Amino acid sequence: MLKQQLNFKLSQKLSPQQIQLMKLIQLPTQAFEQRLKQEMEENPALEGGKEEKEEYEDDFSNEEYQDDDPGNETIEADIDVDEYLSDDEIPNYRLQANNYSADDEDKHVPYASGTSFTQFLKTQLSTLRLDDDEKEIAEFLVGSVDESGYIRRSVQDIVDDLAFTQNVYTDEVKVEKVLKYVQELDPAGVGARSLQECLLIQLDRREPTKPVSLAADIIEKSFDQFSKKHYQKLLSKHNISEEELRGAIEVIEHLNPKPGGAYAGNTRMVEHVIPDFTIKIVDGELELTLNGRNAPEMHVSKDYSEMLKGYKASKEKSRAQKDAVMFIKQKLDAAKWFIEAIKQRQTTLFVTMSSIMNYQKEFFLTGDERNLKPMILKDIADEIGMDVSTVSRVANSKYVDTPYGTKLIKEFFSESMKNDQGEDVSTREIKKILEMTIEEENKRKPLTDEKLAKMLKEKGYPIARRTVAKYREQLDIPVARLRKVI
Repeated sequence: MLKQQLNFKLSQKLSPQQIQLMKLIQLPTQAFEQRLKQEMEENPALEGGKEEKEEYEDDFSNEEYQDDDPGNETIEADIDVDEYLSDDEIPNYRLQANNYSADDEDKHVPYASGTSFTQFLKTQLSTLRLDDDEKEIAEFLVGSVDESGYIRRSVQDIVDDLAFTQNVYTDEVKVEKVLKYVQELDPAGVGARSLQECLLIQLDRREPTKPVSLAADIIEKSFDQFSKKHYQKLLSKHNISEEELRGAIEVIEHLNPKPGGAYAGNTRMVEHVIPDFTIKIVDGELELTLNGRNAPEMHVSKDYSEMLKGYKASKEKSRAQKDAVMFIKQKLDAAKWFIEAIKQRQTTLFVTMSSIMNYQKEFFLTGDERNLKPMILKDIADEIGMDVSTVSRVANSKYVDTPYGTKLIKEFFSESMKNDQGEDVSTREIKKILEMTIEEENKRKPLTDEKLAKMLKEKGYPIARRTVAKYREQLDIPVARLRKVI
C-alpha cells in the first residue's frame, strides 16, 4: 500500500563558496600559488599585481532606459549595474592592504636535467665485451634494477620474461653469467638480489686486508648472526678477538646498503618545503609573519568595469549585450568572492598560527621539546572560536620556519599524560626524555624496555613497558639487542 506524507526537515549545508574557502585554507603555499594561477586563467575578470588607481567620475544618471525588447525588463531587474561600478567610492578591495612583505626569493625552482640511473647503467654496458644475446639480456637486467640498485626478481622469472617480451630464449645459467657482468658496473653493489649479496660485491672490490677478508667471511657464512648482533656466537664461530670483530664491523658499516641511492645524477623528484609562516625572536618576544606569497595583490579587471560602463551608457541594449553583461556579472562576482576568500584565508592562517605560537610560547623561545605543552586541536579551536576541522586544515599541511628549523605545524600537537605530581605533560616531552635516555645508555649493555620504563618512572613519568615499546617504535629506535655494540 502506497502512502504519501509531508515532512518538514531543517538541515544545514555548506555553500559552494564555503567549501571552496575550506579547500583554500587547506592548501600550503606552493599549492596555493598554483590555485591562484589556475583561477586567473579561468576568470579573465581577476588580475594580479597592483591596480592603477583611478578616480571614477559620476558620469551616469539614474535614468531608466527603455527597450522594445520584452526581455529587457527582466535583465534590468536582475542586474544592478551601479552595484558593480562604485561611481563615487573606491572598491573595498582597493582600501585594504596586507602588512606582509613580499618575499625576495625566486618562486620558480629550476630543475637540472640529467641522465637517469637506468641510462647511466646502460651507458656502461658499452664498455663490456658482450655478444648480441648477452647484450640484450644485460640491457633487460639493467632495466630490472630498482632505484635502490637491486634486482628483486628470481632468475627464472627473468628467463620467462625474456622469452615472452623480448623473444630471447635462454636459460638460467646464461642469465647468471650475464648478471655477473652487470654486477661489475658502478656504483659497487648494483644488480644484487639481496643485501647479503650487495655487501659481498662491495667487499670483493676492496683491497683484501685482514679486516676486509674477515668482514667478507662473516657476511658470507654468518650473515644471520651478524644482522641479529649475536656477537658472542661470531667470536666463537670465527675464533677471533673482540678487537678483530670490531675492525670487521667498522668495514661493514662503511658499505652502502642502497647503491642506487649513491648515484649523483639521480633524477628522482625532490620535495621542496616552503614555510607558510616564520617565527622570530625579537628582543625576547616572538614575532610571527605569514609568508608574503600567501598574500598576493589581486584586483578586479578594469576592462570589465569599462564594459559595464559602456553597457549602462548605451540607450539601446541588444540581446547580445544583455547576454554579455550577464557573463560579465558572473565573472565579477567570482572575482570579488575569490579576492574576499584570499583575505579570509590570510586571516584564518594568521589567527590560528598566532594562537599556536602563544600556546607553545615556552618551546618557541627555547627550542627544547621538553617544553612542549599538551595541546589538541580543540584547545586552539576553542581559543580562536573556529571549528576543529578548520584548525586541522591549517595544521596538517603547513610548515613554520623557527629559529630551530622548519617544522610541520601538526607536530606541535600531542596528547597529555599525568606525571607523578598529577600535572599534565605532553607525550612529546616523554618521547624526548626517552630518546635522551637511550642516547646516554651504555651501548655494550643497552637498556631493555622494562628498564627504560623503570628509569622513566624514577624521573616522574609512570608509564607501562608496552607504552615505552610503542613510543620507541614511533621514534624508529630498535630493540635493545639491535642497539648493542662491541
